[in-house]
Amino acid sequence: MPLKIYDTAQRKETEFQPHDPQNIRMYVCGPTVYDYIHIGNARPLVIFDVLYRLLRLNYGKNHVKYVRNITDVDDKINNRARENWDGKSDLRDDIRALTEVTNSQYQEDAQALGCLQPDVQPRATEHIAEMLNIIGKLIDNGHAYANDGHVLFDTKSWPDYGDFSNKDQEELEVGARVEVAPYKKNPTDFVLWKPSDNETPGWESPWGYGRPGWHIECSAMSEKHLGENFDIHGGGQDLIFPHHQNEVAQSCCANKGSSYAKYWMHNGYLMSEGEKMSKSLGNFYTVNELRQEFPGEALRLVLLKSQYRQPLDFSKEKLRQAKTELDKFYRLIGENSDVAASQVDNEVQAALEDDLNTPLAISRLHALFDAGDVAGLKASAEILGLFQQDADIWFKGEGNEDEAAEIEALIQKRKDAKANKDFAKADAVRDELTARGIVLEDKPGGVTEWRKA
Repeated sequence: MPLKIYDTAQRKETEFQPHDPQNIRMYVCGPTVYDYIHIGNARPLVIFDVLYRLLRLNYGKNHVKYVRNITDVDDKINNRARENWDGKSDLRDDIRALTEVTNSQYQEDAQALGCLQPDVQPRATEHIAEMLNIIGKLIDNGHAYANDGHVLFDTKSWPDYGDFSNKDQEELEVGARVEVAPYKKNPTDFVLWKPSDNETPGWESPWGYGRPGWHIECSAMSEKHLGENFDIHGGGQDLIFPHHQNEVAQSCCANKGSSYAKYWMHNGYLMSEGEKMSKSLGNFYTVNELRQEFPGEALRLVLLKSQYRQPLDFSKEKLRQAKTELDKFYRLIGENSDVAASQVDNEVQAALEDDLNTPLAISRLHALFDAGDVAGLKASAEILGLFQQDADIWFKGEGNEDEAAEIEALIQKRKDAKANKDFAKADAVRDELTARGIVLEDKPGGVTEWRKA
């Protein structure tokens, strides 16, 4: 069946018809690298990874290009670095160090969540020339103006401003009047370029030494790697306004005749422990801290159990249930490690082609499990990014051969004690392993298997 997606711009479900079936192009907004990503940031990571896998299945791996950016110049980054600045070092060096460390952690978290690497991960700081080019075209086309070291997009110059986000111009103006900068013509005008001082990252430009506004970054990076018109733009629902609205405005006005992204997809909000996620409420979790307790794949499964456009109420209890569920699948896969994957199950593929109905696809995985169809299960799970680890590594962990040898030695010690009818000693060894989080399973023939709880 054809792929159907809900297009935010049209506000309806529609059939996906790419510009060129031989060249599918998708752009997704990545992180601003000033802090560890939280579970809300993880949702678009996982959702659009599934879409990427589906597009590669439908159109061929060599015909899909996925771009997910890194925002490494932004006032949030500057402010975070300044909080820890000792005043002795060059703040710009500290800012760069912060983005490097945070980006490294982000890449590690994305990998732990089972996400494929995008084809391109552009960094904003490497695309300043492209941003300056777009800003110059906007000024030439009468859609932007320079004032007091700033360059701003003139929202009144484009009658369609607000249509994408379904917002009325007058309503936007009322909301923007609380604090209107003196260099703005209109309250809703947004910054394309702003001045920098000696402590802030900056670049030379026709309008003075400065740095880009947030919105222009994605327009420049998407155009550089995907062209003026591409197929899908994705991100979280919170980005619809102002970020994506402003992207549409500046890209369409800079490139006459361009429609920018043909389709827009946005994932829903995330609640945590029944309430809005907040550090003050104690229900704010980063992916990094959750990975100290749970495998990243358990977090991925929880994020896929709800349809992507719906709100998701996250809890640690759901992670525990997901871990138990994954144990069940991995046990079957481990017992059938010699079975090769076959074809993706038709019902799994059909569910995903129906606006990424991941809950239905996962329910079908359970049906394949119940039917003992290991070959179909393996192939179908791959498109969801699930069950891709070796079963032994899933249960025992990876990379600590000394620990594994020690556990095996204790298991042998327990066997010897049981053979000598020293059951108290055997129980003591089991208790020691249990305290270390090791679960033992005695199999027929005197074989004992172990896994981490």
